[in-house]
Amino acid sequence: MTRDRGPRRLRRLDRRVLIAATATALSLTASGCVVVHGEREVLPSSTRAEAAKALTQFTAAYNKADKAYDSSLDADHVTGALGDIDAARLKAGHRTSPGGNPAHTPLELTNATFIIPKKAGWPRWFVAEAKGNKGGNLHWLLVFTRDSLAEPFQVAYLTLITPGSLPRIKTDKDGWAQAVPADSAQLAVAPQDMSRTYTAYLKNGGKTFADGPHTSGWRADRAKDAKKPGLVTQYIDEPLTSGDYAPLALRTADGGALVFFTTRRYEKETAAAGASIPTPNASVQALTSGEIKQSLTMEFVSNGVAVDPKGSGPVSVVSRLEGLTSAQGS
Repeated sequence: MTRDRGPRRLRRLDRRVLIAATATALSLTASGCVVVHGEREVLPSSTRAEAAKALTQFTAAYNKADKAYDSSLDADHVTGALGDIDAARLKAGHRTSPGGNPAHTPLELTNATFIIPKKAGWPRWFVAEAKGNKGGNLHWLLVFTRDSLAEPFQVAYLTLITPGSLPRIKTDKDGWAQAVPADSAQLAVAPQDMSRTYTAYLKNGGKTFADGPHTSGWRADRAKDAKKPGLVTQYIDEPLTSGDYAPLALRTADGGALVFFTTRRYEKETAAAGASIPTPNASVQALTSGEIKQSLTMEFVSNGVAVDPKGSGPVSVVSRLEGLTSAQGS
């Protein structure tokens, strides 16, 4: 069962509103009187029924792919950061267990709520939060996006969050949320700069981000890892900001924003003379090319969600999920 945000009566009406608007645009264009540009019209990114259907379709495809360890089975339902993470996970699983996933348990997402922004232009997108039977007491937070009406909604961002940890989202009288422009200058960090600012922080520190496990805590963990005897660990972080990795942001009730963003990092382990790299687990080995002699370079894609305050003040990274996408031995 799903639980919608917004008046119940709108569930029957919002789909008809979108269809009527599209039909009107087509008829006016055909008559030669007026051309209505759909990409300029401010409309909900989806109906609530469409959002619920997209979540159901994603879950079904995800389960088929996970059971068979076959990324082709959910490729139409994932993109961006999650697409990279999911494809690599399934690739590693297939190489270690070609017959499929012996530990497969179907994912179940229940009590879903949807945050659907009303906006112009593409991509159209919305956020779903649901309770899952995996991840303990954490909720699954997913961002669905698509670039045209001819495409299905795909999940670009996936993180796990503590229930109730998100700020209140600003909505209008009909329950529709508001998308924040990527270049918004009203925030501590413009959404389009979040990935670049975060990777710079991981390297140099600073006061842009509030302390937490994904900021100061992660920097401290890296510093410890870099000092392991006989092993040097180096990190290179890169922003990912274009195409299916573009940041997406929702206006919060206090004037700030909830920002979804993507980064890539390389982690290189180099053994000292006479020492050797610790043997990686089977999943890492499955994604590794080359022979591991003296070093191992691993590539990760990470997607996170941050609370970006209005004006100034530290940005809080609420959650971050990453996955190994490839590795190179040398």
